[in-house]
Order: sequence, then structure tokens, then C-alpha cells
Amino acid sequence: MEKTFNLTTEPWIEVIDAQTNQQVSVSLIELFQNAQNYRQLAGDMRAQDLAVLRLLLAILTTVYTRYDADNQGYEWLTIADDFKVVSVDEDYDSDEIHDDLKQTWQDLYEGGQFTTIVTDYLKQYANRFDLFGDQPFYQVTASEYDAVVPENKSVAHGQKTGKPTGLVAIRQMNRRISESGNSVALFAPKVNETKNDLTHAELARWLIMYQNYTGVTDKTKIKSDETFSNGAGWLYQLNPVYANGRSLFEILMLNLILVPMDEDVRYPVQRPVWEYTGLADYLKERRRKLVPDNLAALYTTWSRLLHIEWDDQQRPLIFTAGIPMFDNVGALIEPMTLWRQDKKTSQFKPAVASIKYTGKAMWRNFGQYVNVNRRDDIHEAGIVTWLHYLKAQGLVPDDQQLWLASTALLNDGNMSSQMPATEVYDDMQIQADVLFDESSADYWPVRIEDAINLTQKIGDGYYRFAATIGQIRNIDAKQFGQRHSAQFYAELNRPFKAWLSSLTGNDDREAKINEWKQTLQTITLQAANTMMATSSSRDVRGIVDHDKNNVPRQINVFTANNQLRRLVFTQLKGKQVKVADEK
Repeated sequence: MEKTFNLTTEPWIEVIDAQTNQQVSVSLIELFQNAQNYRQLAGDMRAQDLAVLRLLLAILTTVYTRYDADNQGYEWLTIADDFKVVSVDEDYDSDEIHDDLKQTWQDLYEGGQFTTIVTDYLKQYANRFDLFGDQPFYQVTASEYDAVVPENKSVAHGQKTGKPTGLVAIRQMNRRISESGNSVALFAPKVNETKNDLTHAELARWLIMYQNYTGVTDKTKIKSDETFSNGAGWLYQLNPVYANGRSLFEILMLNLILVPMDEDVRYPVQRPVWEYTGLADYLKERRRKLVPDNLAALYTTWSRLLHIEWDDQQRPLIFTAGIPMFDNVGALIEPMTLWRQDKKTSQFKPAVASIKYTGKAMWRNFGQYVNVNRRDDIHEAGIVTWLHYLKAQGLVPDDQQLWLASTALLNDGNMSSQMPATEVYDDMQIQADVLFDESSADYWPVRIEDAINLTQKIGDGYYRFAATIGQIRNIDAKQFGQRHSAQFYAELNRPFKAWLSSLTGNDDREAKINEWKQTLQTITLQAANTMMATSSSRDVRGIVDHDKNNVPRQINVFTANNQLRRLVFTQLKGKQVKVADEK
């Protein structure tokens, strides 16, 4: 019997059942039929869940930009039997097309479930979702692979010589291990004997993740007239942000961008990777090195050609070859990232998450997610712009809690390998009419940003306080200050996120700001008191330091504490706090 593992019908996606809170495995068809009954994706890693989420969104974006919520093709499209767009009626203007797409989104959201057209689409392309098919899922055949790589890197050459090249081991593709042939992952979740073992369901998930989070250790590339370097996976180059929700259906819907956010775009024809007629067709597009003009293509972008051979024990032998990757500079079609502006060129590029800032919470970068002051040098995250559109169009209620989340797989900082080092996750919840409040000059986003800047000033003061204590104790002042500063912000995270989610459009702004100031004052002084409680006789005696003018001065734990308390009083304008006597 011919081997098969079809992702449309075989269970491989891990989800949490909303009724039982148990983890279950479902197929693509089951997921879309019952998304409203699942709480969230629950794969091997949050970063893997994000990669799978984007695959699911590619399917939904493709389907619902061609068919409405009644499973009917749009009047302004001619659609072939294979569900592909043949032509777009030029007599329809952008507003009419956008209104139809908006209506589809609204009908789906209010209906609370996806329609049968998604299942019909998946059945049509089922042959492209089989791990062992003639056109295997996220892979190429041996003949396709050999046709585009150098002969000495081919599958045939490896079989002939018994020394295959250009391989990636399962233990490296598995991003919970990420073990290359040159270094051992000491704290892997599997013992050495099983690091290359996995089920077909696991393989499917890791294939998707690896295409999105590829490092740059591999050297094999396809043949090309122009030289190129093997680039990292697309998601690996982002600082991701996306909308979370109360169910998997809501998560998918809030991230389902059906209406183009660029007003100049009339209607982009979606083209996920499985709709290309073959590898030659896909590589022709990739060799152009152009950023995709549609989300389905972007969400299913390959970073490598992968071919799998199966040994006698049914273990995969994975051949990999790099293909040209488009530049991320100016790739503003990407909705799930923060952006930064290059000061020299004024172009925007993703603000890649760095391992240096693993402890920095999302709320501290609030102004990067939302362009609070309408600054030209800040490009708002696309998913935030989309949520703003939904709120402005009345598609989500004013009091709905919008839940922004960030999942990033951070590399080790070595640009020659970019091996995964750690995964970070954070989120923040905020009511729609607060996030997009524009009612007055006193609108909430500005007040929130002001509160965060104020918190940062207090945080800077606490860092100086801790660093001074470290200096008095004759230990590394910077390191001591950074460690205690991180603990300080960790103490702030939960109460600030709770305060943020409690805000409403009807609040007295000043009263709510004062509420946070009081909380900030309490936490700061408690942290300082805890530090004071560990004081030694050396801390009390202090040391002689010199100010910026080289004037000697005596500093001790009390002068440092007084300086912090003075900052708290002047910045927060709270009740006077009795300062400790200097000794």
C-alpha cells in the first residue's frame, strides 16, 4: 500500500479543547470545522504555534478573498474549477471590493464559525498536503532537487558515493534541541539515542517551523546566475506581534486581514506556495527576490528546498538547499512585526528581537506597537492597524478586550550560525476603545505612553540606586544594578498589565493615572526597603566617591536611598515620604 500522511485528514495539529482543557490532535479539516471549540494552538513551542497559525491564515486568506461567508464566489471574480482566480472584473472599484471583503469578515465573525468552503478548498488541494505525495507537503521530489543543486550536492550523487551532503538532522530541525553536528545540546528534552526520532505529525509541525526559523549554518544552495547567501527564515527576522483571543476561532479571525490596509491596493490575488504549478514556477518567482504582494505567499514563504529520503527504519534523511530570500527592508506588507526606521535611508525594516532584551516586557515598548503621537519615524505594527480598522468599522465592540501577544525565537547572536538560543513570550490586554481612543487631546494612548515614560524614569532611578549599592559593596556596580533592575521590572509587570486591562473609554483619565502612580510608588519603596534591610556595616559607613566635577563626596546606603525617594516624590507628586536620616 502506498504510504500517505495527509494533513487535511490526519491529526497533526495540537490544540486545547475548550470544554475539557485537554490537549488533542486534529487535522486541518477538523480544525476549521471546530475552531470555535478550541481554546488555542498547543504545539511543541509557542514559536511553532505562530508558524502554524500563519499557515492556517494563508488558507483562510486565500479562501475568503475568493468566496464570501455563503460559500459564493464574489461577483467581481472569475474563479476556475480548481478555486484559483482567473480574472478580476475591472468595472468594480476598490471601495466595492473592499466592502464585500469587509462584509465577509463580519458575517464570519458574527456567525462564530468557518464555512464549508474551506473544507472544499482543502479537498481540492489535498494532494499538496500529503507528506508522501507526488508533490509532498513543504518538500520537493528527488528529481526536482537534483535539477537545481550542484551535481556533487545532489541526492543521486550521495546515494552513489554513500556520502550524502547538504543534510539537516532532525535534532537540528527540532527547535527544542537545535543541535548541529559541531556542538551538543546539553539540556535537550530528549536523550541522545532519540534526538532524531519523531512521528509524522511532529515532522509536519517541525517542517513548517524550520521553513520559518532557519539558521544560516547550511552551505548548499541552488544553482543561480547571481550569487546569494543562505538567509534566515522569514519569521526569524521579525519581532513578532499578533492578536490573541478567547478561542482559536477568535484568534484566527482577529488576525485574518481580508481588506488591504494599503489604500492603493485594489485586490491582491492570494498565492500560497501549494498553488504554484511546480518547483520551476516557484523558483522563478523567488529568483526575482521581490517581497510578495499577497499575505498567503508571505505566510508560506520557504527559506529552503527540502527533500526527504526514508531509510529502512523509516527515519527521514533530509536534504536542504538555500534559495534566494527577498529583503525585509520596506516589506511593510508584513503585519506581524515591530518596525524601526533606518536613520540613513529613512526606510523601515523589522525591529529584530535581540537576546540582550529578553526581560523587557511588551508594555514598555507600547509606543512601538501603537503610533501614539503620529510620528513619521514610527511605523505601526500592521496587525494593530488592522484591529484599528475593525474597531473603526464597528466590527468589534468598543469594550472588547484586544489581546496583543509576542512570541520570538531568539538566536545566539552569532551571525554566521544564528542558532536558536531561547524563546520569549509576552502579552498585554487592552480594551478596544482605549487602544484606539481619539476623542480628545487627552486620549488614552498618549496618557498610557506618558505613564510608561514616567515608570521608566523611576526604573532608571532604581537602577542608579542599586548600582550605587553595588559600588559601595565593591562589586560590579553595573551588573548588580542590571540584575536588581530586572527584578524591579518583573515586580511591575503583573500590576501594570492588570492596570492596563482595567482601563475603559469612560474612565476619569487623571484618576486612573494617579492609581498607577500610587502603585508604582508603593512597589518602588518596597523594593528599596528590601534592599535596605540587607544593609551591612560597610553600607552604612559608605565610601568616598567623586562627582562629575571630581569633587569628593561621601555616599552610603542612606544617601542612595534618599536620592531615590526624592525622585519618587518629585516625579510621582505623591504624598511626602519620610526619608531616612543620613548616618
